[in-house]
Amino acid sequence: MDSLLWLSRLISYDTTSHRSNLSLIHDVEAWLMSNGIESYLTYDESGEKANLIATIPGNKQSEQGGLMLSGHTDVVPVDSQTWKTNPFVATPLEDKIYGRGTCDMKGFLAVMLSLVPEFKNMSLAKPIYLALSYDEEVGCHGAAKFIPELIKKNIKPEACIVGEPTNMDVVSAHKGITVFHCVIQGLAAHSSLTPKGCNAIEYSAKLITYIRALADELKQNGPFDADFDVPFTSISTNKIAGGIANNIVPEHCEFWFECRYLPQMSWQMVYEKIQNYIQKELQPQMQKEFPKASITLQALASVPAFSASDNSPIISSAREALANNKVHKVAYATEAGLFEKANIPTIICGPGSIEQAHKPDEFITLDQLRQCENFLRLIVKKICVYK
Repeated sequence: MDSLLWLSRLISYDTTSHRSNLSLIHDVEAWLMSNGIESYLTYDESGEKANLIATIPGNKQSEQGGLMLSGHTDVVPVDSQTWKTNPFVATPLEDKIYGRGTCDMKGFLAVMLSLVPEFKNMSLAKPIYLALSYDEEVGCHGAAKFIPELIKKNIKPEACIVGEPTNMDVVSAHKGITVFHCVIQGLAAHSSLTPKGCNAIEYSAKLITYIRALADELKQNGPFDADFDVPFTSISTNKIAGGIANNIVPEHCEFWFECRYLPQMSWQMVYEKIQNYIQKELQPQMQKEFPKASITLQALASVPAFSASDNSPIISSAREALANNKVHKVAYATEAGLFEKANIPTIICGPGSIEQAHKPDEFITLDQLRQCENFLRLIVKKICVYK
């Protein structure tokens, strides 16, 4: 089955992150089995989502070395977006294929799966691993679960390619991301009697202002890395809720903010500064008005930053296979940081543009799919085939 047929098949499954991905996973599992390749599935707590790991073995039947090809099966929602095509039907128009997930990142998965029979017929000295995960779009939960399984099974790839859309350039680093949730609990009162209440929204505003000042400080003073399009650690408050009526001093407010941090930083550095301000300044101010007032700050989801070693063999091999010296760093987060932390040398390289991801009328070009096919053939030959 060629990559366009596989892409059409994958797009037809609505694997939005709040839905199950099992229909897609079982379809891939059956295809691999028909090619004599067994799969290993790991499930989330609900049993409604699964990761798939499959091995195309080398001639020595070893599970050491070789290449892992990794991609996520979930996609972002299409709710409230206006599409000119059905987002869950792969629609060819001119030199593009439209549909949710075409570039992020079912295009890569389609190419990878279409090449399975070809990979099997190569004289493999080392194994090829195929890794499909769930819930990357909401925190890389699937990859975080199957990496311990790799360790348990003593599977140690010498390299990994995460096929996120990079226009088929090599990406060697990305920022980490942590999402925080803050809850402010004050005391309700009639708005004509404001001194009797403790206004949770106003104290939230003070904290948000402090967070913005911290973000401005990082923007001005760094640390910096000029290779990123946003060359500093950024923080932004993106959602807030509080209050129940115009004439009631609000007792409750909560908001969410995210930190996208450079690889040389950590989210804990930001958390500690904000927590210090809460504990030493803001919460004592609130408790003068209402002794039981509280502020709770929690890290909800975190994806580690990724930075490949400059002398990583997978970078040089990928550049040779692509005949392209471009190596980039990006602001968006992927599963690559989890693989790198597990001591699996990793790069990000896949078809399509991140500028198309998550938008209505998401598409991938036929040329990008062809480039990906050629790249995967060459990189497998470089790493896994007898010389």
